[in-house]
Amino acid sequence: MRKIAVSTGWLSGVRCVESPNCDVRPAGTGPELVLIHGISLPPGEYGGPWIDRLFTNTLPADAHPYFAAIQHLRVSSHVLIARDGSFTQYVPFHERAWHAGPSYWRGRHECNDFSIGIELEGADDELYDDRQYDSLSVLLLALQQTYSALADGWIAGHSDVAPGRKTDPGPAFDWRRLERDLRGNGARFRREVLA
Repeated sequence: MRKIAVSTGWLSGVRCVESPNCDVRPAGTGPELVLIHGISLPPGEYGGPWIDRLFTNTLPADAHPYFAAIQHLRVSSHVLIARDGSFTQYVPFHERAWHAGPSYWRGRHECNDFSIGIELEGADDELYDDRQYDSLSVLLLALQQTYSALADGWIAGHSDVAPGRKTDPGPAFDWRRLERDLRGNGARFRREVLA
């Protein structure tokens, strides 16, 4: 299994594109939850510069009809895992990325305050690539080893914390596989689905 290092909130040796869409977490709050998202821009298309452009507020509204409806958004995530399993980091883990929006988890609102957002390049109804699962497992293990509050293994989908508003990572995401991979690598996996 390959390893990655989390240093000063940044992954070592991966592509970084700093997003301005972040801020300081509330005092005394660190990451306790990892949120899994799915994203493709335009929807159902992979590759290209568009996710970087969205997360850096430079998405051109005229490059695709869908972009006009979202180019005003100020959003980000900590990390993107592309279809080939490669990483791009946008926000250091100790800062608050703007990925969850209105959200609720285990009696707490505003999940951005206490979560790490990981985007998988994909769509709700299309299988994610094996390389993405491999990279996600490696990343989650590194985060659990670095941040003590993540050692409990709490992981949720965007749809778990914003039901009715968000559907990602979608029914094509294989939660059982992720759990098996994590436990096989010595990491923990805990998930609570809201009814």
